[in-house]
Amino acid sequence: MYILALNCGSSSLKYQVFDADTKKVVVGGLVEKIGLPDSSITQKYPDGKKDKKEVSMKDHKEALNVVIGMLQGASVDITAIRGVGHRVVLGGEKFNSSVEITDEVLKSIDELSEIAPLHNPAALTGIVAAQQLIPSAKQVAVFDTAFYYTMPETAYRYAIPEAWYKNLKVRRYGYHGTSHLYVSKRAAALLGKPADKCNLITLHIGSGASAAAIKNGQAIDTSLGMTPVAGLVMGTRCGDIDAGVVLYVMQKLGLTPEQMQKHLNKDSGLMGITQCFSDRRDVEAHKDTNAACQLAIEMEAHMVRRYIGAFMADLGGTDNVDAIVFTAGVGENDSYLRAQYCKGLEGFGIKLDPQKNEDAVARKGVDEAIISTDDSKVKIMMIATNEELVIVEDTLAIMNGTYNPDHLKMDYSFAK
Repeated sequence: MYILALNCGSSSLKYQVFDADTKKVVVGGLVEKIGLPDSSITQKYPDGKKDKKEVSMKDHKEALNVVIGMLQGASVDITAIRGVGHRVVLGGEKFNSSVEITDEVLKSIDELSEIAPLHNPAALTGIVAAQQLIPSAKQVAVFDTAFYYTMPETAYRYAIPEAWYKNLKVRRYGYHGTSHLYVSKRAAALLGKPADKCNLITLHIGSGASAAAIKNGQAIDTSLGMTPVAGLVMGTRCGDIDAGVVLYVMQKLGLTPEQMQKHLNKDSGLMGITQCFSDRRDVEAHKDTNAACQLAIEMEAHMVRRYIGAFMADLGGTDNVDAIVFTAGVGENDSYLRAQYCKGLEGFGIKLDPQKNEDAVARKGVDEAIISTDDSKVKIMMIATNEELVIVEDTLAIMNGTYNPDHLKMDYSFAK
């Protein structure tokens, strides 16, 4: 029996097929540029082999059709896919755990698209396509925001008119929760402590980025907000910004809400600072010759340190923080930026070991490592995230009737 994990972006579709018994990846891949003439699919195998094809795909249903064809070409029996787990970015206040997808769940995901217009509609189209093309499989939604349902009201409420919260649901939701859940469990295992006894600061840093404060295994704060635009400096998203700036610029330039949304999501962050790069690899490559690239690095590191400091205060100070955990594309692979993020934090008992940091690179086969010095009061870790495994195990548990919405009571294989 197989479980298929699907992660649909606005113009992309990531997929992985897992063996239900071993929890191991059988095959996976990525569809890019859906809706554009040069759309393509790259399928990856456990032995490192890759197959790439350029195929015209106008929507996610066509993309999933192509995926099914590629899976069949890899000798995957589609009828053996008994469950499909879908990553859904926003579950709002309604969904504080993973759920089997029903018509009512679909309706709610659609309604929440107003808050997450770049993410929920894509997930919805992927779900509908999977229902049509793999009708015998149980469909499960795994919500990124569910991990943060334990945040106290003091952390998730904004100081705004109460009617905005009650009627419009304006509040902090947080994102990347599936990733933060995974690495928090792995960090506890590396520490040799029960997850509900661990206090952590987890940093998911890729093109999008977020920080989470985790007390006794549960999220109590996050850098992201109502939308995935707040918090840390990201590839093309601005991170924290004075709300008055948005109003001022819209008025001065005569921008519509749609235009402003594009600027904050697509034209800001590292792209906005450098005017040419959104990928950290490009920014770093030009830091010695381009002052804007150097500034971008320093601004990003400044914001990461700001959140580390704030979350250390949330958790009660140095003596009460077990570890800082770096994950996602940048957090797992960029030793230079990790060093910049930790620079000057020695006074908080956070000491990075230069050689351990240099050696801990996920793309070189290192999945997890402690990269702090032996005398660092707060351990620093690099843990390669595995959101798909969380999706698969939640899907399997719902199928088997063993799912527990309290993640601290779930019997996750990776928590051991």
